[in-house]
Amino acid sequence: MCKNHGVAYLEPGKVEVQEIDYPKLALGNRKCDHGVILKIVSTNICGSDQHMVRGRTTAPKGLILGHEITGIVIEAGRDVEFIKEGDLVSVPFNIACGRCRNCKEQKTGICLNVNPARPGAAYGYVDMGGWVGGQSEYVMVPYADFNLLKFPDKDQAMDKIKDLTLLSDIFPTGFHGAVTAGVGPGSIVYVAGAGPVGLACAASCQLLGAAVVIVGDMIPERLAQARSFGCETVDLRDNTPLADAIAEITGEPEVDCAVDCVGFEARGHGGDADKEKPATVLNAAMDITRAGGNIGIPGLYVTGDPGASTEAAKEGSLSIRLGLGWAKSCSFHTGQCPVMKYHRQLMNAILYDKIQIAKAVNVQIISLQESVQGYKDFDGGAAKKFVIDPHGMIPN
Repeated sequence: MCKNHGVAYLEPGKVEVQEIDYPKLALGNRKCDHGVILKIVSTNICGSDQHMVRGRTTAPKGLILGHEITGIVIEAGRDVEFIKEGDLVSVPFNIACGRCRNCKEQKTGICLNVNPARPGAAYGYVDMGGWVGGQSEYVMVPYADFNLLKFPDKDQAMDKIKDLTLLSDIFPTGFHGAVTAGVGPGSIVYVAGAGPVGLACAASCQLLGAAVVIVGDMIPERLAQARSFGCETVDLRDNTPLADAIAEITGEPEVDCAVDCVGFEARGHGGDADKEKPATVLNAAMDITRAGGNIGIPGLYVTGDPGASTEAAKEGSLSIRLGLGWAKSCSFHTGQCPVMKYHRQLMNAILYDKIQIAKAVNVQIISLQESVQGYKDFDGGAAKKFVIDPHGMIPN
């Protein structure tokens, strides 16, 4: 039997590569005839993983991390009809049955049948159904015919694997934030956060035809990365009000739409940049978005945050100026990205050279053993998207 290794969360600030069970085509004591086992080609470290590793969720010790997965099918269950052994596939981080009402409405991020605790499930994530994560060498994927995106040409896909690995989460999530914010040709957009999702969102805004994309962050290296592909930037450590900083760029103190790619660990702006203020981005977005504009919120917000600074925030209750958003008739769109709604189209954009998403988010390939250091570097604000190559299959 093949051995398997995966990245395990041990305690706040600590992960470890451990030997873990080789996956089986099983769901508990029941055979999973609709599933496949993948040999993982690439699996990415996500900012959402960092929330758990920082101790900002109720993630249990020993959880095998990883929900951004690309791999080769090495075993398929009896009922899998259209996915074959040897296929190179992208795995949406949303686990979806394909049968429930929400799946049939393309709301695969809130499937009703894959998590007994609440709608929606994901690999290797707290409160998301207990599914084993994919920062490993091998993983089991259920409902394979419905979930998996097969790349049409394996050799072509391997040539662009640094881009295609981002289809499992980060690229569709950034694109979803832009779409739900209403970005289109000629839009002026503000993107909060220049981490990987923020950078993917900014690149997506350009793909959608935005005239100006303004990215705000506090880490100079990340702001430089945003500028590297044509974004305007705002250093949120400065005391200049955000509206004034935007006016210096466009001549007006507002934008057509905004995207929150930060989430619940947001910090204040200016003199409060060293203080955690989880409602800052949402309130700033309402302030700078024009009347009638949309705000996309792919940034993660949680129902339980044991590391929050206030009792209210520990339950996900934030001091949001909803009255301001209501008065301006702003629309808000929250929740996980339904990856399957976008991943085929975004795959084609990559394959036909309409976007260089790996370059935009600065992909860096690391080994499975290097993932422990990768988590530390990511938490330190590195302007990189760390992609784990557990079998050494990705060409330099």
